Amino acid sequence: MLRAFRIGIVLLCFVWCAPIVTAQPAEQTSPLSVKQIMQDPATWVGDWPENVRWHENGETLYFDWNPTGKFPSDSLYKVSRDGGEPQKVSPQERRSNPPTFGGWRHGEHVYTENYRRKVYAADGDLYLYNRRTETQTRLTDTRARESGPRFDPDGERVIFQRNGDLFALTLSSGLVRQLTDLRPGSEPQEEEPTAQEKFLKEQQTALFETLKKQSEKQEKAEAAAKRDRQADDPPPTFHYGDGQLQQLRLSPSERFATFSVEKEPPEAEQTVVADYVTLSGFTKTLEARPKVGIPPETFALYVQDLKRDTTYEVDLHQLPGAYDVPQYLKEKGVEQDSSEAKRALYSYGPYWSPDGEHAVLVVRADDNKDRWIVRLDPETGDLTVLDRQHDDAWIGGPGIGSYGGPGTVGWMPDGNRFYFQSEATGWSHLYTVNVETGETTQLTSGTFEVSDPHLSRDGATWTFTSTEHSPHERHVYRMPADGGERVRLTAEAGMYNATVSPDGERLGLLYEFTNAPPEVYLQNATQQASKTRITRSTTEEWASYDWRDPKIVRFEASDGVPVPMQIFRPDTPNGAAVLFVHGAGYLQNVVKGWTPYFREYMFHNMLTDLGYTVVNVDYRGSAGYGRDWRTAIYRHMGGRDLQDYVDVSGYLADEYGIGPERQFIYGGSYGGFMTLMGLFTAPDAFGGGAALRSVTDWAHYNEVYTSNILNHPQTDSIAYARSSPIYHAEGLEDPLLMPHGLADTNVHAQDIFRLTQRLIELGKTDWELAIYPVEGHGFEEPSSWTDEYRRILELIRTSVGPEDR
Repeated sequence: MLRAFRIGIVLLCFVWCAPIVTAQPAEQTSPLSVKQIMQDPATWVGDWPENVRWHENGETLYFDWNPTGKFPSDSLYKVSRDGGEPQKVSPQERRSNPPTFGGWRHGEHVYTENYRRKVYAADGDLYLYNRRTETQTRLTDTRARESGPRFDPDGERVIFQRNGDLFALTLSSGLVRQLTDLRPGSEPQEEEPTAQEKFLKEQQTALFETLKKQSEKQEKAEAAAKRDRQADDPPPTFHYGDGQLQQLRLSPSERFATFSVEKEPPEAEQTVVADYVTLSGFTKTLEARPKVGIPPETFALYVQDLKRDTTYEVDLHQLPGAYDVPQYLKEKGVEQDSSEAKRALYSYGPYWSPDGEHAVLVVRADDNKDRWIVRLDPETGDLTVLDRQHDDAWIGGPGIGSYGGPGTVGWMPDGNRFYFQSEATGWSHLYTVNVETGETTQLTSGTFEVSDPHLSRDGATWTFTSTEHSPHERHVYRMPADGGERVRLTAEAGMYNATVSPDGERLGLLYEFTNAPPEVYLQNATQQASKTRITRSTTEEWASYDWRDPKIVRFEASDGVPVPMQIFRPDTPNGAAVLFVHGAGYLQNVVKGWTPYFREYMFHNMLTDLGYTVVNVDYRGSAGYGRDWRTAIYRHMGGRDLQDYVDVSGYLADEYGIGPERQFIYGGSYGGFMTLMGLFTAPDAFGGGAALRSVTDWAHYNEVYTSNILNHPQTDSIAYARSSPIYHAEGLEDPLLMPHGLADTNVHAQDIFRLTQRLIELGKTDWELAIYPVEGHGFEEPSSWTDEYRRILELIRTSVGPEDR
């Protein structure tokens, strides 16, 4: 009886004491699959066009397109400026290298003064195009590679480069004359005779008349040969050592040749990567890049005065600020006269004015904290500063460049003003400076960025792309050359990449939207004119799915700053979220455009079908939001940028009731790094993650990217330690997947192997390493993409998804 009573109590408790459980919805499904999404995009999505450019006559628009997916090497198409059906360019026309328009490029003399003729290089040979008769003439057909052609001021000769020297081709006669004689190595030195040799020669000529006459005859022949060479006026010979000859240029007057010599330091040891799955069956060694912290390469800018037969090096360190100590080193007590204070400087140019009266250089410091625009006196080597941009973090932004280079620069048609872009106001804008007076004029202004500016043929107007309408779109604008009212030419929301016809009246466009890859359009270059679609690239199968246009919102971060975010919200939420982190650091992904992450975009549509909320954040450090946004990660990657993701985790909890344990974070490259930092340093904000091809230790990444943000590991070790996931791996608490290509020459597999060993030694267990033997940094094989994202989807389901609840 007692036993029966106890059973009755248990049964009663089971019936009456069971907790009330809310019924879970049935598992949601999607018409999409990982295998379908990750197949070859050319056959699944469709091969979209790229590289739009005008024929020099402005009557035809060319673009690369492979709509059938069969012949990528024969994929050149064209369409009339008036529109119509695109036509495939015949192999004969394609191989003839038709001239394409690249902007008027005032001061570069690729056109004759009356714009009747143009000279250009294609496939290593030179061509002449008569714009009036629309005829093309091939000027060279050689095994040597000719490049950089331009006309002399009279339009009678073509100046070009071949085998590291400058030449002039006279169009009327075909005569080619060498203008420079620059040779690697050292100048050969004649050995001085020893005292014994000198005595014996003098003795022989004194004793034997025959030998004396032979010696005098030889000396006369050598003197005559020297006079003949001087009469032919050969260019002076200069031996530039064992560096690499770069930037060879000639002034319009042909008096001054300029060139730089660059040499990598011996300490710049190249790293190697092993490729195991090869056609030969033998392991292949792939050469990769040095690691951050190498000494700068040596750089020297030379001016050769062909009139005076002299060559000298320009002293770039005469510039004010050349020896300034970076702020982070000042904080450590480094003084200006120390060995650490001298910075390597590099120059680009010179850029000669159309009349040849002025030469301008762009000079940058190796630590990328200074850029000078200076006037060069080619006779003396003196430099006059026209503009200096300094940043305690690093110089960058559209039209400026974060990794060196001259940026957007050139001459106004008057030959007195030089244009450039600068972040002096915190946003990249267009400026001019008068090279004689030093007066600077800002042409555009506002809390937006300008990129890709081009002047019209008459120099009266600018055409450029801007974020003025919205930071999430790119529109085409036109503006007077001296600044003023900006007229928006494109109307529909989205991203535009435009090329202006030579006459300035038509736009060739690549237009894209969030859920539509780029297509070619034509429109008039007038205010918000309607555009005409030329190409249709997407397949019927791909277009049959209703691809989402996720809403762009801003959430308030913990420092009070509104941060932009794309959000995919399902019709029937399953209570979980996926947080995607874009890569590259300085890249923008919250846009109304077709981003490089189109596979991830399709994956996010599938996840939304399955009930997941998906977000994508333009965290601090992303492109498109000005200087302060870009440099917010200086000396601490995984700091403010990661905090934006921690804050969005809280936003999802507050707004949608999705707790941190139901949030999965993932991304590749920099996004993989951010995922690791999130799971290692903020585990309470996330429930799991996947770190794809991720940097695990910044001291093992490359020089040019890393040193901008973290300086050098030997001078700023604190920045590297707090920014590198490998130092924080003990914080891992949630499931982690780490896929990596074994043949990755960008973020080496060594990176992930070192972290793997660290996790092993720390005794961590809830992690998985997935290696892809044939893949580099950007996966190519659909099978690899499929396997990688199958693993990601499975981990999402088991770590934060409904099957785990």
